[in-house]
Amino acid sequence: MKEFEPYKKPTTSEKIVATIRVDIEMLEEIDNLATKIDVSRNELINQCIRYALDNLKNKEFKGKKEND
Repeated sequence: MKEFEPYKKPTTSEKIVATIRVDIEMLEEIDNLATKIDVSRNELINQCIRYALDNLKNKEFKGKKEND
């Protein structure tokens, strides 16, 4: 699996607001990394989610709906 490499890029796609709960320590780590690479917290979290979805070990779950 390739390593996650966050990057700075212009935001161009349409987004929707979603609320999540994260541990304080995790949020601090996210904020520190976002500051280091000069991206918003939101952009970094989106990149992390995209990486996780693209690199699922068990690909049979990818794209599968809950009722399938």
